[in-house]
Amino acid sequence: MNIVTLDVNHPAWLATLEQLPHDVYHLPDYVALDAQRTETTPEAILIQSADKIFFAPYLRRSCGDIAESAGTTDDIISPYGYPGILMSSQAIADAEFPQLAFQQFFQTLQGQGVCSAFLRLHPILSANFTEKFQSEALLATGKTVSIDLTLDEGQIWAKTRRGHQSTINKCMRLGLEVEVLPFVPHLDEFIDIYEETMNRVKAQDSYYFSREYFTTLSKLGDKVHLGVVKQEAEIVCACLFFESCGVVQAHLGGTKTEFLKQSPFNLLLHHMRLWAKARGNQYLHIGGGVGGKKDNLYTFKSGFSKQRHDFYTLRSIVDPPRYDELLQLRAQKLDKSVAELEQSSFFPAYRAN
Repeated sequence: MNIVTLDVNHPAWLATLEQLPHDVYHLPDYVALDAQRTETTPEAILIQSADKIFFAPYLRRSCGDIAESAGTTDDIISPYGYPGILMSSQAIADAEFPQLAFQQFFQTLQGQGVCSAFLRLHPILSANFTEKFQSEALLATGKTVSIDLTLDEGQIWAKTRRGHQSTINKCMRLGLEVEVLPFVPHLDEFIDIYEETMNRVKAQDSYYFSREYFTTLSKLGDKVHLGVVKQEAEIVCACLFFESCGVVQAHLGGTKTEFLKQSPFNLLLHHMRLWAKARGNQYLHIGGGVGGKKDNLYTFKSGFSKQRHDFYTLRSIVDPPRYDELLQLRAQKLDKSVAELEQSSFFPAYRAN
């Protein structure tokens, strides 16, 4: 096996993605953007044997914020979204390669001073990993929803919850209209709607993004689309959609508070699934609940389709002695016991609040 650690400027990053079905979340420009936002280092590990490929992008962060003595220790996390790990079809079909690649992946991280890894897998592109990689590190975290765009329009509509059907029809009777617009000219309008929505739902800080983030995101060009609903000339709700390799992904969106009663987001998702189908895509992936929970957000999304995907996270203690040391330091800092931190659902436990 050939094992290489890549930075975002390494030509092998894009060259590898050209050989694999991938999402926008895997692109070096996207990973670099989220690294800038989180003040981390963007990297990927590529493991290859002939046409068998294992590719994992991630963000590396220092554990020096846990304790000064941990300054030479790092951990890794996924960029925001569903980047996950990619493997070629030849790799997945091989009886031994997936397990060996995961072992090499963890050994490489440990050799580079990484003590833990938290990665979100892609619910569609990583769907069969659990069959090939048996490990307690893989945790079933919830379900996500997608619309099967290979169905005809009548079938797509029939699999929509009746309440959503009624709302979509109501929006059309009210004269609401959907458009797909260039992002840059409407960037400020989108940010205002998104931040108003986050304020209304009292979102965690991690769900807020700077204007610079969105400006840089717009440079991904034709892989980013802005869907909006208008009442006359006013944009009343909006959402960013990524498009790559047959998968359209709802990224970030929101609705103006004064238009919540009309529920224009229902009309937006209905229009965008037909738009995505017309462009030859296979999935419109709209995600799941917050943190993988079956909450109100998940209930809303599940009304658009009966198609579900298992969402897994990979939570691995790469260097157990170093992990335990950080856990002890964190427990002392918070004046709590190690057992209390370990009982938290947060991973790594040494970053639990």
